[in-house]
Amino acid sequence: MKWILALLAGLVFAAGQAVAMNFGPEIVISVKDQQLAILEGGKATGTFFISTSRFGVGDELNSYKTPLGVLWVYDKIGDNLPEGAVIKNRSATGEVIPANAKGRDPIVTRIIWLKGLFGGDHAYERCIYIHGTPVESSLGHPTSWGCIRMRSDDVVKVYGKVQIGTHVVISDKPLKDLIKEEGANTIDFPTT
Repeated sequence: MKWILALLAGLVFAAGQAVAMNFGPEIVISVKDQQLAILEGGKATGTFFISTSRFGVGDELNSYKTPLGVLWVYDKIGDNLPEGAVIKNRSATGEVIPANAKGRDPIVTRIIWLKGLFGGDHAYERCIYIHGTPVESSLGHPTSWGCIRMRSDDVVKVYGKVQIGTHVVISDKPLKDLIKEEGANTIDFPTT
């Protein structure tokens, strides 16, 4: 899979800003382990518990499933919002809620909007995000409606590392296998 990504080096994607030679770190997500890792220079520099879809994996429209494949960061929303800031229709509402607020399950803190590159063809149209959740007690278990949920402080860390065009691999393989496979192939990618 990585040889295809290397082939794309130097190409400009539809978003205009995404240049393959300047992707920065890569994100790998294990649906099996409900974990996300940041890979920099071929090594995992951070791992985080997440929550993927309660409906399983897939990319069918209206399925509420988490797509598998190689995707890329299409947009980033929420610069400088406080942790727990509620985001609706990709705009901050002004409300800030604490972690594990009873009866609340909005998107909070940051949005990293994904678009398919190889697989996840409908991710953009389905608004598949990596985003903060106030339901932090559910992380480590598949409970989302298709997106990848994270603790607010964790999504802030990931958001600060990625840029438009960053690759995101979502797989049903164990995280250690993804890190080994993807990490070995990202050592030679420029990170400037």
